[in-house]
Amino acid sequence: MKWFGAGMALAAGLSPAAALDAAAETPPVPTACPPNVGEGTTCLAGRDSAGAFYLIAMPKAWNGDLVLHSHGGPFLGAPTAKRVVEDLERWSIMPRLGYAWAASSYRQGGVAVTAAAEDTERLRQIFMAKVARPKHVWLHGQSWGASVAAKGAELFADGKPYDAVLLTAGVLGGGTRSYDFRLDLRVVYQYLCHNHPLPSETQYPLNVGLPADAKLTQHELARRVDDCLGLDKPQAQRTPEQAARTKTLVEVIRIPERSITSHLNWATWHFQDVVQKRTGGASPFGNAGVSYTGSTDDAALNAGVQRYTADAKAVATLSADADLGGSIPVPVLTVHAIHDPTAMVELQDSFGRTMAAAGRDAALVQTYTGDRDHSYLSDPSYAALLEALSAWATQGKKPTPEGIAAGCEKARTVLGFTCKFEPGYVPKPLDTRVPPRAKP
Repeated sequence: MKWFGAGMALAAGLSPAAALDAAAETPPVPTACPPNVGEGTTCLAGRDSAGAFYLIAMPKAWNGDLVLHSHGGPFLGAPTAKRVVEDLERWSIMPRLGYAWAASSYRQGGVAVTAAAEDTERLRQIFMAKVARPKHVWLHGQSWGASVAAKGAELFADGKPYDAVLLTAGVLGGGTRSYDFRLDLRVVYQYLCHNHPLPSETQYPLNVGLPADAKLTQHELARRVDDCLGLDKPQAQRTPEQAARTKTLVEVIRIPERSITSHLNWATWHFQDVVQKRTGGASPFGNAGVSYTGSTDDAALNAGVQRYTADAKAVATLSADADLGGSIPVPVLTVHAIHDPTAMVELQDSFGRTMAAAGRDAALVQTYTGDRDHSYLSDPSYAALLEALSAWATQGKKPTPEGIAAGCEKARTVLGFTCKFEPGYVPKPLDTRVPPRAKP
């Protein structure tokens, strides 16, 4: 196996921010692999010229293909090497199946989709210049990383550096639409609980997440949530008031109880990141005109929640970075758990419409499973998806949800675990779950 080859010329179609001389990048160095990535797998680590850490896994019996991974989150703060180690541990099925695997930590934390897509493409070039030239590159995006992968597949469409795209549990409604429900959560939660912020604290528009100088911690927010909703207690031990508030949030926001605190965190610190670091201090999130339903007194709720109008310039800035156009020139395969508590399955309907509007609906196959988790499905599920994607891209055999479900059952006889594909499932439009609102 030739691991350290000559440099490559810059592929056509790259944006200036992603352009680099891959041959001039510092080569990765051998590093210890995390456990369970397959006997004989060799790992290489490095930090690219933009500051992103990366990790590469080369299986002993390499099949010649590379899975280029875009991780989810997004995580806040400075990039760390730990981030990519954790991703390889989670996705160890890829090298165990014989695929080379590579992931970037991205050069920065926070909600920066285009930059993360550029960092992922930079890693592909480093792999080709410093490690090996794969027969095929499968671009894989998980959760928020699915929007990163989809954005990258659009940005670099002219160069066609990726042979096909796999998007799993994807936040694929676009940045200006996918997070509307989190503002809804903030305003309804505050209407019910009055503690984020507390009356004694400086008041601020909830659609900014937090002021730049706020000292609130996740531990303190969790304590306030538990005080108001009793989520730290079994349902039978909650006060009637706590139970009623929790029921209202679940019914109005249409998210499971187990994900309330997580989404409230994202509606706090991720919104802060967007407003303070991406959109110049103005918020792209609004709920003007939204009609909330599902409470015991919708009239009082709608009269009492705080209302905000999204800033037009901020919306345009976020849209340019994080909305999707659907112009992906290669096959795209998606999978999404129907009961995903983090990325609601209706986002897939939005993505299907985006691809169709770009005239690329024939290049999209969407699959669904009966799982209730977000971060990982099962080893045979991903084995079947990758096999189907490869056959589609290399042989023109467009997969069907039924065929992928059968492929999972076949892989299960070797890999074990479960298969929960539901080939007949069709998601409803996002507007059926998140109240629509006008965008400036």
